Amino acid sequence: MVQIALLQLNAGPDINENLKAAEGLVREAAARGARFILTPENTCHMISPQTKKLETSLPEDGHAAVTMFSDLARELGVWISVGSVAVKVSEDKIANRGYIFDDKGEVAAQYDKIHLFDVDLPTGEKHRESNLVRPGDKIVVVPTPFGTVGMAICYDLRFADQFRALAKAGAEILIVPSAFTVPTGEAHWESLLRARAIENGCFVLAAAQTGEHHGGRKTYGHSLAVSPWGAVIADGGTEVGVVMVDIDAEAVRSAREAIPSLQHDRVFGF
Repeated sequence: MVQIALLQLNAGPDINENLKAAEGLVREAAARGARFILTPENTCHMISPQTKKLETSLPEDGHAAVTMFSDLARELGVWISVGSVAVKVSEDKIANRGYIFDDKGEVAAQYDKIHLFDVDLPTGEKHRESNLVRPGDKIVVVPTPFGTVGMAICYDLRFADQFRALAKAGAEILIVPSAFTVPTGEAHWESLLRARAIENGCFVLAAAQTGEHHGGRKTYGHSLAVSPWGAVIADGGTEVGVVMVDIDAEAVRSAREAIPSLQHDRVFGF
């Protein structure tokens, strides 16, 4: 059994303010016994329009978020998953990049979001992530003391094949840091997270942004932890804060023994 903490944030446009808020919650989570602490997508900042996001994003070398979370992990002796930060990779593109730091402060893994969210919502909201973000091109799994972790970010959640590939590569814990919109969150968030857990016999841990952000964007909150049997075992509601949950790796083995679907995949031709 290990204690996990999901941090629910309301990131604004100022990187330093957001990192200060996240640091306080990381310290709170560690003091409450968490050994693995997860933050949501866009931990460093949420700012509109996209031109501002590009202007204010930083290259990986010397990035304030990378430095701070590395130092925190080492100081507190915990593992930290930074859901994503905006990393400038060219004059006109960023990577939406997640990191996992081990308890020595070293980067154990990093992942660039593969699937980009381009949509016109019935509410009038429009998103064109591909205008700003360079997509990743590979899945990432990383061994940890708590189980093998498969990394994904937000919109990736809708692509079951990515999660199947992560499970096939050994993932027992799937992380989905997110900044889901309110309409899609209300309709699909819990259902998709529970489906990914059930399909793959994995824990699914999803730290989320919540509330209203710069430019009027609203995110859904409800950071969730889901068991390998598909039960919601923690829900962060809509307030900023720390969501604590205990997970037991034995639950993965039990679920996969009961429903060994990972062994029964078939390849279809068309």
